[in-house]
Amino acid sequence: MLDRDDAGLVTTRSQLRAHGFSPGQVRAQLAARRWQRCGYAIVLHNGPLSARQRWVVARVHGGPRAVLTAFTAAETYGLRGWERDAVHLLLPSGTRVRRGCPVPVRGHVARNWDQVVLHRRGGVHALPDALLRAAATFDSARPACGLLAAAVQQRLTGPDALREVLGRTPTTRHHHSLQAAVDDIAQGADALSEIDFVRLCRRFGLPEPQQQTLRHDGRGRRRYLDATWRRSDGRLVVVEVDGALHLAVSRWWSDQLRQNELTLSDAIVLRFPSVVVRTEPALVAAQLRRALCL
Repeated sequence: MLDRDDAGLVTTRSQLRAHGFSPGQVRAQLAARRWQRCGYAIVLHNGPLSARQRWVVARVHGGPRAVLTAFTAAETYGLRGWERDAVHLLLPSGTRVRRGCPVPVRGHVARNWDQVVLHRRGGVHALPDALLRAAATFDSARPACGLLAAAVQQRLTGPDALREVLGRTPTTRHHHSLQAAVDDIAQGADALSEIDFVRLCRRFGLPEPQQQTLRHDGRGRRRYLDATWRRSDGRLVVVEVDGALHLAVSRWWSDQLRQNELTLSDAIVLRFPSVVVRTEPALVAAQLRRALCL
């Protein structure tokens, strides 16, 4: 009997024969439009394909060793915010995707297939390796670094795993920038905006901050501060870098309450939108220099 879960509803003519279906029976199901043909794949329903079914259709056209990689693999592990329409497949050198695939596919070639690291269940590239494949598709290093930061921020992988992959793939595109980003992430910057901020401090000769410092608010709840310094007079200086998520009403109100708690404890609090950190770094550095009494 066929596996009837979501992805299991995608199969091939040869697999159907192995399960006892004759060619005539397959033709009859297709003619009655109870099933549908998607290139070389047969889908055992007549509705729209789910994401998982699109992935299987793409793999059917990639050949028996094709595995999900890059953005598609990251999506299977749960990464959100970096989805792509095209299914990214890792293929052995010399392999091509069959013509007629109804799903857009982007192929990645692995020249040393024996060194490819897969998920234990097979069919999917190991997440750290897949992330580097995805990062290498960007023309600029900045979104590539942002992808790695997002994966760590969403608790899907960690700096050590990313370092290990970077160590065995020295020719990866943006390698130097990715290595620097992973080092920053390991020190506590778990978002691209925070990585940008640490680099701003280095660029303008400012002291590097303590990152993601744990603090308890007035109700005893755990709070993490983006960047902190302790001045020579003992006063705490706090910088919070606000991305777009901070514009949500509930998040904005929470931020205000947290700022109030810090102010009541005599801390100096500076808030910078992430876009200002990127576009007006001199202004940010000047205000921070004044707060630090430098």
